[in-house]
Amino acid sequence: MLTDIVKPAEAKLQYPFPKPPISGEVIEVRPGLLWLRLPLPFQLNHVNIYLIKDGDGWAIIDTGISTSEARAEWESYFAGALAGLKIRKILVTHFHPDHIGLAGWLCDRFQAPLLTSLSSYMSCRVMSLDPRAFERNRLFYKSHGMDDDAAGIVSTQGHEYLQQVDPLPDTFLRLVMGDALTLGGKTFRVITGNGHVAEQVMLYCEAEKILLAADQVLEHISPNVSVWAGEPDGDPLGHYLRSLRMFINEMPDDVLVLPGHMRPFYGLHARSQELIAHHETRCGIILDACQDADRSVAELVPLLFPRALNPHQMGFAFAETLAHANRLVRRGELDMLSKEERFLFRLARPRSQPHA
Repeated sequence: MLTDIVKPAEAKLQYPFPKPPISGEVIEVRPGLLWLRLPLPFQLNHVNIYLIKDGDGWAIIDTGISTSEARAEWESYFAGALAGLKIRKILVTHFHPDHIGLAGWLCDRFQAPLLTSLSSYMSCRVMSLDPRAFERNRLFYKSHGMDDDAAGIVSTQGHEYLQQVDPLPDTFLRLVMGDALTLGGKTFRVITGNGHVAEQVMLYCEAEKILLAADQVLEHISPNVSVWAGEPDGDPLGHYLRSLRMFINEMPDDVLVLPGHMRPFYGLHARSQELIAHHETRCGIILDACQDADRSVAELVPLLFPRALNPHQMGFAFAETLAHANRLVRRGELDMLSKEERFLFRLARPRSQPHA
């Protein structure tokens, strides 16, 4: 996983729980709402898990990645802080392994249904089943300027974490934007956001002013926003910026944001504005780089990510750089052209002037 640090203006955000839960510990965010963490084998080394009271039991929100360490952590919770709790539902916000990896294991263990979006369920089921994935990814990276050796490495090692998911249940309950879930006598409205993934599920309780925001908005980092081989001309950054504007325009600013990583915070509007500004700055870097020459994505990556990247990180950096370039194409500020079987980005000419 690759994360992009976007430090918040500390005065604008407030942290009601400045210290996150340590291993084996559960923090009660509100009555009937618990917070714990599970370990991840990435630079971002944890994922937040929430439990919401559900009648005489509980609903688990997200599950952690399928590793022996994460399973052992769950076992210690079920023998300790969560001992005796009845688990009634497993709700997954999106298909990334750190959120859906142990969903099948937990559903089977507690005979509990899986709740998630159609996009998350189907993406997870399809992800490891396509025998053409390696070659398609390799050609995708090569077409945007990556050399053949690097493309081969990134196409395999760079995405192996996607396989760290247990088999999902054969059935699930679909969550759709606008749905209402009643948990613990409280109504949570389902909100779906795009950009980080399609149809990322968030839960908003108006009465309690709580937003379980998954990875859509985080306190210290920007979630990865990427273009992938199956949708090479997609505009996930446009979708993501739209979701941030939705937070500003349609959500109250005094909600308690419970994110998928890092700490809960107050300051949804300020943080959304910071993330918008961050991505606009990166778009500006790309436009500046294209002032004097046509550029491939491979040439633009070091400008947005000027640090050493392993193959795992390079795949994400490459895909996020393309997301910014595609956004600029959609806005009419760049053109994409094909040259010698590779795609390049060029400053857009006025429509009355033909390209050279």
